[in-house]
Amino acid sequence: MKWFEEIILETKNIKLIPLNESHKEDLLVAASDGELSKLWFTSVPDTSKIDSYISKAIQDFENDKGLAFVVIEKENKKIIGSTRFTNATPEHRRLEIGYTWYSKSFQKTFVNSECKLLLLTHAFEKLKAIAVEFRTHFYNFESRKAIERLGAKQDGILRNHIIMPNGTYRDTVIFSILEGEWKTCKHALNFKIERIHY
Repeated sequence: MKWFEEIILETKNIKLIPLNESHKEDLLVAASDGELSKLWFTSVPDTSKIDSYISKAIQDFENDKGLAFVVIEKENKKIIGSTRFTNATPEHRRLEIGYTWYSKSFQKTFVNSECKLLLLTHAFEKLKAIAVEFRTHFYNFESRKAIERLGAKQDGILRNHIIMPNGTYRDTVIFSILEGEWKTCKHALNFKIERIHY
């Protein structure tokens, strides 16, 4: 029995739907807001990488290693980014939330908090995960701060973890939220979201 099933997750403001090949052009438009693919420490797809980006997402789902979503902002009914469950080990009930990016105009808004609330709730309350990881480039300081604001704790740094396309070495910072920490993290996230909207 597969751990991941295609599902739709939504709040009043955003909707996460499983990523597929029909989303290709909309993802490229979303990534062009802020020229995100030019940031050397991220993996936001451009025209040369979008096909492999989508095919990996589909392959991971078929292998029960992940489930990728496009992020839709409901007021304007448009795709504004992507996020996914990835690097899953169902036998250990562990997964990572990663490949997360949003159009520049939706960064530092309600979007990330609401996306993470949806994903973490599904991971801990439906999939019964015992731990959820977050990984990011050492130099992606904005991402590191955003992950810490979720209540995740830093586990460590994998040095020279990945060779980047430009030949530089990536030190990967690993964070996690554990099953026993979720109740408090969820309360804090809901409190933050309420303050943003009211």
